[in-house]
Amino acid sequence: MATVAETVRLPAPHERTSAKILRALGKTPIQILLAVIAVLWLVPTIGLFVTSIVPQSATSTAGWWKIFAHPSLATFSNYSALFHNAGLTGALKTTAYIAVGNTLLVVVVGALAGYAFAWLEFPGRDWLFIGVVALLVVPLQMALIPTFRLYNILGIGGTVLSVILFHAAFGLPFAIFLLRNFFVGIPKDILESARIDGASEIRIFLRLILPLGLPAIASLAIFQFLWTWNDLIVSLTFGVTPITVWIFSQMREFSSSVDVVSTASFLSLVVPLAVFFAFQRYFVQGLLAGSVK
Repeated sequence: MATVAETVRLPAPHERTSAKILRALGKTPIQILLAVIAVLWLVPTIGLFVTSIVPQSATSTAGWWKIFAHPSLATFSNYSALFHNAGLTGALKTTAYIAVGNTLLVVVVGALAGYAFAWLEFPGRDWLFIGVVALLVVPLQMALIPTFRLYNILGIGGTVLSVILFHAAFGLPFAIFLLRNFFVGIPKDILESARIDGASEIRIFLRLILPLGLPAIASLAIFQFLWTWNDLIVSLTFGVTPITVWIFSQMREFSSSVDVVSTASFLSLVVPLAVFFAFQRYFVQGLLAGSVK
């Protein structure tokens, strides 16, 4: 009859109360500092939201903090009126077309090019990649006027397509650089096994590279979406009216309409914030990818 050896469990060392207090006191200054920074960071956003739900008559006589003494002032009539504004709804649609279309174009082309630079052999590959890296330092403002004139010659000036193509042109160097460096870290044995099994390059890209590279692709999509959504100078130069240009025009024409500007500004803030929180898990994975082997 087999005997079963009993495991001996040693009691965990008991930490003294004084050591716990000292450790907590050591962390307290850092925690207080982080809390103060967080509050200072959130004050403008909170002020913008409160201003958007306070009537203009109240903000003209006192600051937005008056609502804390008189909560009855809060109203969402500003949002109701703004959603019935054809100019704002059209600007939101234009912004969505530009941000989503440009992000999809950059992600698809950047992923294909990143895979080619990482795992395909073709003449001049290294020199082409050096050229892509060199394009990262080209300032966006340098190409605004020449591209504007080129688009007018081609007949696409002042269209949503022109803004999408421009943002894609300046977003692709970073996309290719980021995804190529991520794809290089994928074990080569996986790709060789797939090729031995008869998988084509397209199948390898769709079934292996895209799932394994999802954290980096999601991070790139978030960066590109936020950058495009908050753009002002490109759309203003090309004569397109997304929400940023629409808010800018309201500030010039109706500078006293704080309720309109604050409500539209908070709306333009909520959408990219929601996108970030929706893909936050993939974003963190993309930032930490390669940090632990």
